[in-house]
Amino acid sequence: QVQLVESGGGVVQAGGSLRLSCAASGRTFSNYAMGWFRQAPGKEREFVTAISRSGGSTFYVDSVKGRFTISRDNAKNTVYLQMNSLKPEDTAVYYCAASNVGGSNYLPITRVQYDYWGQGTQVTVSS
Repeated sequence: QVQLVESGGGVVQAGGSLRLSCAASGRTFSNYAMGWFRQAPGKEREFVTAISRSGGSTFYVDSVKGRFTISRDNAKNTVYLQMNSLKPEDTAVYYCAASNVGGSNYLPITRVQYDYWGQGTQVTVSS
């Protein structure tokens, strides 16, 4: 089992920044690719970004490319999501997730590829 706990959400004005953290415990953190998803009210949970086990590879959905940055610190068992130039449409509950699918540089981008999920943290961007 892997336990994931997100933090860092809040309310920010459009154009502002937030940094989300996701602390993992349980099994060896570096054995898992990590991802961030988000779910807006009335919408399905959608993929945002992923980072490989080593941190050497990342992938972003087009809508956040150039604004969001995913990173991880395997020594601290933590994955981060730096969100800049936030827009009202970024408002959602953000979830981190862990996946042991694929090899060291594999980037899972679908919900079914993730085995463990955090409880989510609310991000609200006001216009």
